[in-house]
Formats: sequence, C-alpha cells, structure tokens
Amino acid sequence: MRNILLGVALFLISMVALGQSFEGFALYNTQGSNTTYLIDENLNIAHTWNLSTECNYTVQLKNNGNLVRGTKYNNNQLGGAADAGRVQEIDPSGNIVWDYIYSSADHLSHHDLTLVGDNVLLTAWEVKSASEVNAAGYEDSNSEKWPTHFVELAPDGNGSASVVWEWHIWDHMCQNTDAAKPNYTEDFSSHPELIDINMIQQMGPPGGGGDGDWFHVNGVDYNADLDQICFSSRFASEIYIIDHSTTSEEAASHEGGNSGMGGDILYRWGNPLNYGVAAAQIIPNAVHDVRWITDDGRPNGGYLQIFNNSGVSNNQSAVDGIETPLDSATGYTYVLNAGQAYGPATYTTRYECAYSASGQSSSDRMSNGNVYVNASGGQGGAGVMYEVNADGDIVWGPYNAQTQKGFRYECDHPGIVALESFVNSATSSCFTSSVSEVDATYLIYPNPTNGIVNIDLSSLSQSFIEFTVTNITGVEIHREWIRNTKRIQFHLEGYSEGMYFINVRNRKGEMISQRISYFK
Repeated sequence: MRNILLGVALFLISMVALGQSFEGFALYNTQGSNTTYLIDENLNIAHTWNLSTECNYTVQLKNNGNLVRGTKYNNNQLGGAADAGRVQEIDPSGNIVWDYIYSSADHLSHHDLTLVGDNVLLTAWEVKSASEVNAAGYEDSNSEKWPTHFVELAPDGNGSASVVWEWHIWDHMCQNTDAAKPNYTEDFSSHPELIDINMIQQMGPPGGGGDGDWFHVNGVDYNADLDQICFSSRFASEIYIIDHSTTSEEAASHEGGNSGMGGDILYRWGNPLNYGVAAAQIIPNAVHDVRWITDDGRPNGGYLQIFNNSGVSNNQSAVDGIETPLDSATGYTYVLNAGQAYGPATYTTRYECAYSASGQSSSDRMSNGNVYVNASGGQGGAGVMYEVNADGDIVWGPYNAQTQKGFRYECDHPGIVALESFVNSATSSCFTSSVSEVDATYLIYPNPTNGIVNIDLSSLSQSFIEFTVTNITGVEIHREWIRNTKRIQFHLEGYSEGMYFINVRNRKGEMISQRISYFK
C-alpha cells in the first residue's frame, strides 16, 4: 500500500561527527509493563504504545513503523523465565494487526524474537519426557527437559500468522554414554556441529523437577546477507550460528541449505570444552543478546557482538565483538582446524561496561562507531541505557529505563521514516528543517520504497527545475534538468539500502529536499 507523504519535508543533511551521540530513537518496554516507549536522543518520549497485556521481554520496530512484541498469554499451561506464549504486531495507533498464540502443554515461546524480513522468529521451549531424554543418551534423568527450538511466523493477512519454518536443537544432539543409543560418538571434538546432550549440568526452571530449562537460550538474531541465525545460551556460556536457508525438513537433518550442513551448528564460540576441545573458556558465565553488527561500512561491521555479563569480572560486564572466521571459499561456513577450537582465540573488540547487569541486557554498534548499551534491571542490574564513544566516554544517558532489552533506531531506519507523522518530533533532530521552500509542494511515493520512487511535480508552478538524488553522506548519485514534466520516476535498484534525499531546485536556487528510505 502506498504511503504517500503530503507536504514538504525540508531539511539540510547534518552528519554526525565521531564521538557525538547518535541521532535517532531508542525503543523499550519496562519489564512487566503494558506500555512501549520510543524516546529521542534528548531522552524525551516521542511515542507510546499503550497495550492491554504486559510485554515479556522484547519489542522490535518493523520497516512499516509497526511494533512487534512478545507478550504473556493468560492461559499458558507451561511457565518459566521470560515466558510469553503470544506475539503481536501493533500499528502506530495501538491497533493489533495480527496476533498469534504459541502456547500449549508441549511448547511455549519465551525470551527473545527477531525479524526475518516481514516474518517473526520466536525462541521457544518444547517438552521432552524423562524417558525420551534417557533414550537419547542423557545420563539418568528423572524429569522432563525443555530443549530449545525456533519457529518462524508469517502473517496470514487475516489477523493471525502461520509457521513457515522451524529448527529444533533436539535434532542435532550427540552423546558418548551408550553406543547402543542414537547419535553416539567417542570424540566430541570430531563433531562440533552437534550438541553433547550431557554438556550442561547447570540447569534451572522451568521443566519437570525444576531443572528442565536445559539451554536457557535468551537471544536470537538474523543476518539477511548470510541467511543465517545466531543465538546465545546462558547455561552453555556459548553462542551459535545455524543455517536459515534450509527447508524445515532440511533443518532437521545434516544436509541441505547454503551451507550443505542442514540444521547442524555452523559455528560456536565461547566455551570449547562443550565440544571436547581443551581450550580456554572465553565466556566465563552468562551471555545474552548475540547479534550481528550491521555490515554497512560502520566499524566492525559483520562481527558478532555479545553482552558478556561477567566478561570483566563477576560484577562487571563487557560488550565483546567477535570477528568470525567465515570461509571465503564457501561464503556460508566457518573455518575450523581439526581438533581445535573455533577462532578467534579471544574477543576481537571489547568495551568494559560502566554499568553492568547479570540478566538479559543488549547492545548495538551505531553507524558513527559508538556503542549502545542496555544493562538490564533486576537481579542487581543497573537498569539503564547509555551510549559511549570510541574513548569510552558516555555521550548519551544513562537513562533509567529498567528494561530487559532496548533497541536503537537511527533516523534513516524505514520504521522511523514511517512513524514521522505519529511521533512528537519537536525535540528530535531527525525531522528538523532548515532550507527554503520553492513555491509549492510536491509528492513523493511510496515512502519507504523497495526500489521505484515516483515524484509528482504537478503542483509546482515552475516549469524548469533541477532534480538530484543524494545519499546519506551527501554524495550525489543522480542529476538532471527537467522541463515541463509533471511526473518523474527514479529507480534505486542497484544502490545500497538506506536513506536518500530527493532534491528539487528552481532557477533561483531555491530548493526543497525530501527524505526517502529505501529497503529491498
């Protein structure tokens, strides 16, 4: 549907110098609250979503300006840390676009979610009985266990969604306790693509007997360039990458997808002893919020980044960057020398947190190189969001959000562009203006666009104008003079995703400039 922006969006491009705070917004939901907040760089509330149920942990902004949130389902039959059971998409006015319940006596969504294009990927538990886990090689379990799985939901256009892809850690186990049982191996280091069913002895609720939250997977992220998923496990003190290009059937196997490895583990990092390699444990305890740093030219683009809760000490967290050994020969697998640990041997970059947390938390790397930190509240955590520059100086915050996970969105994010008419923009630099109006308005649509931009000049009285297009850094990518033309169509296909500026200038040198967001 066309999102036609009427009127004139007038502004000059203002670049953010290194060391300054970002220009944009932060999105968060205080733990247990029904209200989601969008705040600007001056810590003012720009928009709220007031909803009828409490958020379990995570909220994210879609490219169309809608909110996606995990929320607690009142009729859950299972329960545990950060339990949800329900996911919703909400429009800027607070209306539910679609609503899906993922809750039964056998499964329950919890903790985190991430966007896969227009779809939503959920982290969930599934129940395995004591007899099932014993038959699979677990050492004498007297209670059921709740291993992790992921389900991808696609909106069905009728107010709900359907499962279009899934992956289960249960399909990728191995064991060395009984050669007569499935997936036996004598040497775990020969099969780092599989999970030792007995590798985690520290467990917590939920689950039968109170110790069934086997892996406590608490973070998940998606990389569209690689079509891969990463996730973090608190109890394993480890992060993982799996292939998303598979079918669900291939994801349950050891073949298929871009990697050729089906749903097996492509890469793991943080605790080599988990796969039988005698190398240093780099993540000493809990880890949360693994994510890829956006690879668009910003510092450390393409790295994985984690919130290493006890990275510096028991009381001081770190935000660590990991340059993964992606195999250039395949483009989808990771280099590993036989019998050795996955590299790097230690973190590639590190920020030692000024405010720490033992719980959920999150982080991000901004386009200007700054690091955003959300040290979660609860469990003794600081409960603040803040931003530091390359020298470690705090340049934004700390803001007392008391949220488990917060997210940063810069001015050129398509979701922010789509929200412009809904937010209180008085104190945000994203929507300020400072150039001269020509003598009339013009229309540009759709905005955001997936490639084709239409510019309607029918309301302009000038018959001879200059038409230019510049990118976010001010580099001109197109220029032409237009005479007696009332409509222009410009194609952004072939250019990088991001923010662009459509500029129209008359012969007097007066210009109007309108921002547009391009997202494939």
